[in-house]
Amino acid sequence: MTLIARLTPLASALLLAACATTRPPAEAPAPAEPPPPPTAIAAPGPAPATPTAAAPSREAAATLLEDNLRPGEKVDLDAADANEDLWVRLRQGFQLQDLDDDWVHKAEAWYSARPDYVERMTTRGSRYLFHILEEVEKRGMPSELALLPFIESAFVTHAVSSAKATGMWQFMPATGRDFDLKQNIFRDDRRDVLASTRAALDYLGRLYKMFGDWHLALAAYNWGPGNVQKAVARNQRLGLPTDYESLRIPDETRYYVPKLQAVKNIVLNPDRYALGLPPVSNHPYFLSVKIDRDIDVELAARLAGISLETFQQFNPQMNKPVILAAATPQVLLPYDQASAFAGNLERHEGPMASWTAWVVPKTMSPAEAARRSGMAEATLRDVNRIPPKMLVKAGSTLLVPRGEHVVADVSERLADTAALNLAPDAPPLRRVSFRAGKADTVASVAARYRVKAEQVAQWNKVASSARFKPGHAIVVYTATAAPAATKQARLATAKAAPKAAKGGRGRTVVAAANP
Repeated sequence: MTLIARLTPLASALLLAACATTRPPAEAPAPAEPPPPPTAIAAPGPAPATPTAAAPSREAAATLLEDNLRPGEKVDLDAADANEDLWVRLRQGFQLQDLDDDWVHKAEAWYSARPDYVERMTTRGSRYLFHILEEVEKRGMPSELALLPFIESAFVTHAVSSAKATGMWQFMPATGRDFDLKQNIFRDDRRDVLASTRAALDYLGRLYKMFGDWHLALAAYNWGPGNVQKAVARNQRLGLPTDYESLRIPDETRYYVPKLQAVKNIVLNPDRYALGLPPVSNHPYFLSVKIDRDIDVELAARLAGISLETFQQFNPQMNKPVILAAATPQVLLPYDQASAFAGNLERHEGPMASWTAWVVPKTMSPAEAARRSGMAEATLRDVNRIPPKMLVKAGSTLLVPRGEHVVADVSERLADTAALNLAPDAPPLRRVSFRAGKADTVASVAARYRVKAEQVAQWNKVASSARFKPGHAIVVYTATAAPAATKQARLATAKAAPKAAKGGRGRTVVAAANP
């Protein structure tokens, strides 16, 4: 069964040069850019042979291409408006009120002093800018918003902040889920070029409706809407203006909109700052290719005739070395490579995917899971990112080799909900309860049971430096056997315990439990 059929340009990005066949130039990675996720893990079996096929001509391929943002319209890369300068179109859509203060001047000076960084950032961004601008214009938004990824991530699709914000638009996990960006073991849609752009502009639209001011909406995107609402309410109570420049906000947020203003100023007049902008044509840089079967990332890159790294630049949401068609029914590729991919995919014979998903039936060690799935334990740990000394809990999903007997692809439900849950590989803890002796303290009990004093304090709701009163009921959770009570402790407990509690005086009770 063949995988494909028709190409649709995803109203996405753009050309770095006027010629549509020019590939993006190689660039030195920015120092802060994280490496791509490990989708390059070798397939468990021998790589299937790839049939070669000449890329179809642009004229022939153009009859197959349809822009899904403009349904019914064919893509013509030789049309007059397709070769216009996208930067001109971007400038014509600027609407935000300009800022001109020390913060803006500081950002302008910072960018001006780093021409190499600006070149990398704008060249990288030019791959995605056409698509973003199309989405901005569809919503009637100011075109300055298309420049926001320059501020958020410098258009690094794998960027991760110290607060775990991820992707080109830097979505936090909870906010991403709020805007239907799936995050599971197979993919993270916060890194997906198309999905994250849609979500970011939806979020900005919501914030603008909330505040009625784009500067405040941008501040809320950076700082959170609740914080901005509190800052506005404070100024209202004090009878102060509530515009962006009048609010009391953290320096990071105070600097946020001025940085966007500085980038806008550079786009308006790069010569003024001794900077250059890469040429960007006014048409999609990449296209979407539909897939209807699971396929290895490595095979997809090979069928497209591009490196794995280049493939990941256009499809950064993949967490694993396989693309699940049920959850990712399309891949993004540069124009000419998309045409070649479609032809090679039609001619490909042999398996598409070397991996599949397996739901673990019971809690087990990685070694046992590896034996059951027929792979080396080190490989299973690597591809599923299982740290040492951890068990895989029942119901977890693991990526394992796809045997020849496996016909069905991974289901949509599993592809969307797959999770890996781990537990410490340690003996079960037992609940030990006893009465405090005359000299028992949190520290002495912790030493006796070989646990941390902070744990004993937490279990018994006392301070870490506390001394227990004789006869006080103490609870400890431990993996070791309960130590025998000393003669002195037994005597102290017997004297301190109420006579009514004869049956339990000084007695240590052990039961299996979880704290």
